[in-house]
Amino acid sequence: MHLFSSQHKVGILGGGQLGKMLLYTTRKFDIQTYVLDPNPEAPSKIACDAFFVGDLMDYETVFEFGKKVDTLTIEIENVNVSALRALENEGVNVYPAADTLAIIQNKAKQKLFYSEHGLPTASFTRYTNSEELTTAIENEAQTLPFVWKSAQFGYDGKGVKVIRTLSDMKALPDVECIAEDLVPFKKELAVTVARSPQGEIRAYPVVEMEFHPEANQVEYVLCPARISNAIEKKAERVALNTAAAFKHVGLLAVELFLTQDDNILINEVAPRPHNSGHQTIEASYTSQFEQHIRAVLNLPLGETRNKVSGVMVNLVGAEGYNGAVVYQNIEKILELEGVTPHIYGKKETRPFRKMGHVTIVHSEIDKAREIAQQVKETIKVISK
Repeated sequence: MHLFSSQHKVGILGGGQLGKMLLYTTRKFDIQTYVLDPNPEAPSKIACDAFFVGDLMDYETVFEFGKKVDTLTIEIENVNVSALRALENEGVNVYPAADTLAIIQNKAKQKLFYSEHGLPTASFTRYTNSEELTTAIENEAQTLPFVWKSAQFGYDGKGVKVIRTLSDMKALPDVECIAEDLVPFKKELAVTVARSPQGEIRAYPVVEMEFHPEANQVEYVLCPARISNAIEKKAERVALNTAAAFKHVGLLAVELFLTQDDNILINEVAPRPHNSGHQTIEASYTSQFEQHIRAVLNLPLGETRNKVSGVMVNLVGAEGYNGAVVYQNIEKILELEGVTPHIYGKKETRPFRKMGHVTIVHSEIDKAREIAQQVKETIKVISK
């Protein structure tokens, strides 16, 4: 298959910041890339060969777009799976596969998949709607506390809520959901796994994630994670087994809980480049974005080791600011050692909207974390 400087076309469903960073690689390799996104000013617009505006959940829009390309991938899970199945039948290389994506799109199906394949995850119960769950609580069939998760369309902390009392149910939407045991974890970890169509598989080093307490978004990612070798091997084994069970092609970010008794439980997965892998651009021999392109095109996978320790800081819109974005004090963080900002190109900010990230690299992870704290306290994403 001729890929470089050729007529082979790669399509990406979604044109946000992840798509934009995937395009770093396709431009470097001179691989033709088409992008579909509902936003006419999506960040990926500036870097692809052809940009199309359309609804990612609309069958005809996705199907017609997919027929224009040879290999189709995603940067967001919420796309029309029926259209992907039809494209597979038309001979388009679709990664992740439609059947895999259909499971991952629905958190209830995803959790059932782990149970059926002997993969460790927190205990849960599936409910068709909030009324059924409320009745279960009232009848003491469902114990408190638990974590409520919407089965579909949850991301970046949305669609997730800790339920401690029956009154916490009042503001929840009446949708299919799961009630998951509240895990008393020590750390939240993640492992990014790359897998090619021929089954070559590689894992990146385990990362440690620190979350914003209000927004429930990743605030810092530290690589390598500050854990023992035994726990690192256990986390990597769970992630590799998960990717193999899905027969996944491309990147699979596996989010994990490290429990108080040092067990590893799967929280959820993302079948694409992920926030927990952004530091790989500067810190790893092969970035997660290049690795995803290598995987879906069945090219040899790149080296996943770190060149240096790295910490990623998310840049999100400050509370109380809406409108045209301003990155206050960005010049000051550029003065700091090992600091690289990535600005996503979104023109409008709002509270907790992901607007960019900053990577800090250093030979010592604890020093990188100190500089990351300084970055977080210095730069502010506000509006004019």
